[in-house]
Amino acid sequence: MAEEETKTEETKDEIKNIVTITDAGPCKKKIEIEIPAEAIHAKLDEKYSELKKDAVIPGFRKGRAPIRLLEKRFGTDISKQAKLELLVAASDAAIKDNNLDTLGEPDMDHEKIELPQEGPMKVEFEVEVRPEFDLPELEGIEIEKPKAEVTDKQVDEEVEAIRKRAGIWTPKEKGGVAEGDQIIADVTLVTEGSADHDKRENIEIVIRKTGFVAGVPVEDLDKLLKGAKHGDEKKTTVEIPETFYNEDLRGKKIDLTIEVKEIKSLELAEMNEDFFKRLGVSDEADLKGKIREQISAQADRQARNAMSEQVYAFLRDKIDFDLPNDVVAAQSVSILQRQYTNMLMQGVSKEQVDEQMDQLKASSEEQAAEQLKMYFIMDKLADKLKVEVSEEEINGQIAYAAAMRGRRPEKMREELAKDGSLAQMTLQIREEKCIEKILEKATIKEVDKVSEKPKTTKKTVAKKTVKKEEKADDTEKERKKTATKRTKKTTKEDE
Repeated sequence: MAEEETKTEETKDEIKNIVTITDAGPCKKKIEIEIPAEAIHAKLDEKYSELKKDAVIPGFRKGRAPIRLLEKRFGTDISKQAKLELLVAASDAAIKDNNLDTLGEPDMDHEKIELPQEGPMKVEFEVEVRPEFDLPELEGIEIEKPKAEVTDKQVDEEVEAIRKRAGIWTPKEKGGVAEGDQIIADVTLVTEGSADHDKRENIEIVIRKTGFVAGVPVEDLDKLLKGAKHGDEKKTTVEIPETFYNEDLRGKKIDLTIEVKEIKSLELAEMNEDFFKRLGVSDEADLKGKIREQISAQADRQARNAMSEQVYAFLRDKIDFDLPNDVVAAQSVSILQRQYTNMLMQGVSKEQVDEQMDQLKASSEEQAAEQLKMYFIMDKLADKLKVEVSEEEINGQIAYAAAMRGRRPEKMREELAKDGSLAQMTLQIREEKCIEKILEKATIKEVDKVSEKPKTTKKTVAKKTVKKEEKADDTEKERKKTATKRTKKTTKEDE
């Protein structure tokens, strides 16, 4: 037996799998592997040799049980172990040897793959890979820098925002529901494909154009509930996007019934002595003076943000690639974390965070895809520019976010690490450093106001989508007709 083991060891490096890799759509590769019979037998011999050394069988001394008896008693388990080890080694080697930058684990159902008694074992599966694209020339990009100035209107708007944040919701005495109001309502949800009625009682709903009702995004919520009064019922049907962050609701229709029980309006805080004392100012003039200083201090950051957005727009315009829906959907939670982290780093108020997160959760498929595309672009850009993030930079951002919320930095770091936002913060810092490097080499022109580019309309988006789909169909047909498979042989690796 020792001689057989030595022989297997000497020959196993010569046993090669046959690997074929083809495109299977945007960001997907189909991998077909043929594991030779010799490799299967070698693996089985290896497993039985390991088992024989330790197996204790009645009537035989340890290590002396015959292989046939071991096969009879442990054959099923050994075959399963050998199959799994062969599949894992073969798939890992195929991905590594062909330099596939995968996004997740191979889509392989091990249970449906049989270990053959004779001949090779064939397996095919798909993997999601990072999109392939080229970065444009980044030097000398034309950027407009807006002139920063503080107006009385800006100061007054900020005073009103502070009063709103310090305000209280009070019962509305006259009139029906209007935008900006809050209602207390009973909500009934009937999800497509489900016979159950999910009833939620006494939930708070803020009336916005796109609002969330019991976790469901409702477009034109303000129009649906406009003028509604106590006791009124409003019904609507919501179609949830395929890329919605909640996996259980993706692609489904939900019938909503909203019964208004109470209407509240926001009563702004009075600008009295207590109000000024809480804010640490002496009077309205003092408050406006401090606000003006804050806005002035933010002016450079706002100008920088405007320039950064122009860089993003440049990259979006110059780089294009397709992403399949399932890839976008799988990344939606990460996108939400990323946006949340970004707002934390900017010191956005809790109320604004909640509102913007609601808008993002309800965002369309195209918006989700747009953000994911930018993630891949910035990731490649960071590698090209050799941008890294230090621990000091991370701690600095955490300290800033904690100060904006009156929290302890170590406590906030612990929470960010727990929900995955710390990793997103690192990516965000790296992204900002990439933008800074591009702006350093940009051609910057100071202007009164940044010129606006025409926005893409829904009709134009639809046309683009159809064209992309037609192009994808033509590409797929052409691939099936003319593509020749790249066949590569890779050395089998044992675990």
